[in-house]
Amino acid sequence: MSTRRTLLQALVGLLAVPRKAAAQAVVARVVHRQPLAPPFDAFEANFVEVTVPPGASSSAHRHSGMVLGYVLEGEFKFGVNGEEPRTLRAGEVFYEAPDGVHTTSESASVDRPAKVLAIIVGEKGKPLTTPA
Repeated sequence: MSTRRTLLQALVGLLAVPRKAAAQAVVARVVHRQPLAPPFDAFEANFVEVTVPPGASSSAHRHSGMVLGYVLEGEFKFGVNGEEPRTLRAGEVFYEAPDGVHTTSESASVDRPAKVLAIIVGEKGKPLTTPA
């Protein structure tokens, strides 16, 4: 009887403990679109602010053109085409070639989000991101 009571108390105790909130989602917000001049007028530069909360990551994806990235805040774990991911800090930059598969994109910090400015230069009218 006491074993059953102890087990019940333990289960009730587990249910009463607040659970850690699920990781928030990655947020990408286009802050500016810039059409390009001839001979590149079929292309545009999309300036995208990406906020990656601690514990969040995006699934593997491709971008519609080349990506020039700049880490604004925090630490950002970045990897392309299955390469070993590297951790970039505020002020560091990265490049992603057209048709590259962005395999790692996550916050490398446990206590604050990573914020990145990604400039995606690609053909006008194409989606900026597609699943890999």
